[in-house]
Amino acid sequence: MSEKNNKILVTGGAGYIGSVLCTHLLDLGYSVTIVDKLMFDPNSIKHLFSYKNFSFYNQDVNNNKFIIKIISKFDYIIPLAALVGAPLCDKYKKEAIKTNYNSIKYIVSNLKKKQRIIYLTTNSGYGIGEKNKFCDENSPLKPISLYGKTKCQAEDVVKLFKNSICFRLATVFGVSYRMRSDLLVNNFVYKSLAENKIDIFEPHFRRNYIHIKDVISAIIFAIKKFNSLKGEVYNLGLSSANITKLQLAKKIKKIYSPVKLKVIYNMSDPDKRDYYVSNKKIEKKGFKAKYSLEDGIKELVSYFIFLKQKKIKIFNNY
Repeated sequence: MSEKNNKILVTGGAGYIGSVLCTHLLDLGYSVTIVDKLMFDPNSIKHLFSYKNFSFYNQDVNNNKFIIKIISKFDYIIPLAALVGAPLCDKYKKEAIKTNYNSIKYIVSNLKKKQRIIYLTTNSGYGIGEKNKFCDENSPLKPISLYGKTKCQAEDVVKLFKNSICFRLATVFGVSYRMRSDLLVNNFVYKSLAENKIDIFEPHFRRNYIHIKDVISAIIFAIKKFNSLKGEVYNLGLSSANITKLQLAKKIKKIYSPVKLKVIYNMSDPDKRDYYVSNKKIEKKGFKAKYSLEDGIKELVSYFIFLKQKKIKIFNNY
């Protein structure tokens, strides 16, 4: 069977990553089905209904009776449905455990041996890394937040399934059909335009970043090279974007000069993550992120200026 005849199920396909991913997959000729309960913005997938190779189910991924009915029909499963980020998971703890962990466990337990799963987790599982050392895939996982814990637990379940690939994502940035302004780069640029200032707590905290287009490219790379990548976990980030929060803010100021940077020393950041990440493992396999932070910042500045001019508000999930 031709690769393009593969049927792909994307749960949470109307979300920040999912809406962009499904658009690209459909453009490439794949048959794509989305399962999403449309908790946030239904407009993020309205452009997909013109594709003949697209199907949509307005369903909750936690509806096991529904999942068991459809799961066997697909060659690839990309489960993106999740409560994303520490604040949202802390607000809805039971729902976070159910969606981020239990639903993954149920999906994996009902897969046939020949089916394939590509799972996106988070490199926030590294928690607080050593000062002069990069976290690689063998570094201990020490998640701080409930979000990080549920994603790490789900990754453990997925790893037990032979036909699996896990990507530990860096902090994603860039424009999406279902936009989020809470992700750090997006948030700093958003505040630059909305408030003309960025307040920076704990400016020395380190993070790795990746453009949403590179995330999509990595998933498509994984589909095409599945057999040579399967059974492994890979960090997925832009290697030149291992920087501190203050360095990020200064990059934004270089591009959008009116913004004022203010370091606040007497307050702590609720997100305690602090690490640099090595992406060498996936790079050695042939994939390297290419969209720079500078390109992403310029894109975001243009986007938020457009929203401001049109008085369009972003409906966020935090």
